[in-house]
Amino acid sequence: MTKFLNRESCFISENVIFGDNVTVYENNHIEGDCYIGDNTTLLPGNFIINSCIGNNCKIHSSIIEDSSLKDNIKIGPYAHLRPNSKIDNDCKIGNFVEIKNSIVGKGSKISHLAYVGDADIGENCNIGCGVIFANYNGKTKNKTKIGNHVFIGSNSNIIAPVTIEDDSYICAGTTITQEVNKNDFVIGRVRQENKPNKADKYW
Repeated sequence: MTKFLNRESCFISENVIFGDNVTVYENNHIEGDCYIGDNTTLLPGNFIINSCIGNNCKIHSSIIEDSSLKDNIKIGPYAHLRPNSKIDNDCKIGNFVEIKNSIVGKGSKISHLAYVGDADIGENCNIGCGVIFANYNGKTKNKTKIGNHVFIGSNSNIIAPVTIEDDSYICAGTTITQEVNKNDFVIGRVRQENKPNKADKYW
């Protein structure tokens, strides 16, 4: 049985199938061929089209298009899953994260303010705040492959095509342009330089 908190505020097309014990809050728009799995909660403000949502998921104020989610996944608020996004079990896709044509492996987290395009991400990875997968060079789209148990620090840029192997650690603020081998520690920043008493000329 599906529980609607405000059925009149929602649009549900004829092809939508609900599992057992689904809760739908106000202002949800679900259209096309969709499946919403058992014990899933759709918090307010979602737009879901032609997508499959697994069991025990929680989705808040997000857009999901032509994508598939497995079980125990948290999405949003304000995430955007563009076509051909595939999210495995136990993942978190958080605030203002955009994913396109990518696979996110089991237990991985992309918690906020990131763009992931044309990427295969392994299991139990952490993609930090502000990470950008630069998949387009102005002419062609390119692929990024990331192994299991990889940490990518905040404000890093991943310039495709590139492979980052298992158990590697990318420091915050690093731009990746070359292959990263298993268990590598990678840092690529310009060293900070402080010039005393020089700021006043910029005011």
